[in-house]
Amino acid sequence: MNTITLSGLSEDDQHAWQRLIDLLSDKPNALVAFSGGVDSALLAFALHQAVGDQMRAVMVDSAVHTEADRQAARQVAKQAGLPFEIIQFDDLKSEKFCSNPSDRCYFCKYNRFEFLLAYANKNGYTSVMEGSNLDDAADYRPGMRAVKELGVLSPLEQCHITKEQIRRFAKAFDLPVWNRPSAPCLATRFTFGTTVTINGLEMIRQAEAYLDRLGFTSVRLRYDGRSARIEVDLLQLEQILAKREEIVKYFRQLGFVNISLDLEGYRMGSNNEGWVK
Repeated sequence: MNTITLSGLSEDDQHAWQRLIDLLSDKPNALVAFSGGVDSALLAFALHQAVGDQMRAVMVDSAVHTEADRQAARQVAKQAGLPFEIIQFDDLKSEKFCSNPSDRCYFCKYNRFEFLLAYANKNGYTSVMEGSNLDDAADYRPGMRAVKELGVLSPLEQCHITKEQIRRFAKAFDLPVWNRPSAPCLATRFTFGTTVTINGLEMIRQAEAYLDRLGFTSVRLRYDGRSARIEVDLLQLEQILAKREEIVKYFRQLGFVNISLDLEGYRMGSNNEGWVK
């Protein structure tokens, strides 16, 4: 299938894109694990460019996802014309996942990809792909061990495509999630060792949605079973303190016992601090 032209991008980017298309052209009848984030969106778009409707983008949905995740996935699929499906999965059936060890993501990815591989086999798809990129190799991502063990493909990483390139490609193709912030699942809000529960997930979901409505866009809630620790962009610390009373009142209604503000501000992976060497 002919790919569209990446006008306005560097020669290196154009070569990287062509490498990806060439790789994917040999992978008809493939599924992409599709989260609604920019990485999996770009991969699904590229696979569709390479093989057409022989592919499928599949979102494995559960209580750890937000409605914003679902909306983003639907929007990309509709705009790009992707064959798309949402299938339901219950992460909380796994005792290992719910016990929330420091390698929780390994059990999460293993369970989900085992489920997706069975779904692919049942429906005549010969391979499953996911959207890890070259930069992910430098981060603490125990889930990648499950990806390797199960033989799930990571074409963006294989083609040495970086996160920055992914956003440039997605913007060039006008994918609506090209600048969507990173949105890891809600289970990442639980400090390691704190049991992941459906009630805790719902409390976190409502609390972060409330902060978003107040205008705090880069925000994370960290939860230890009792306390809510709020991380917000450092430039918004004064703004959130100005709304302290209403935030405390709302969070107490949700069931949080203690509410605090992290003076270091929002940063990815802060739950790993002190756990990951």
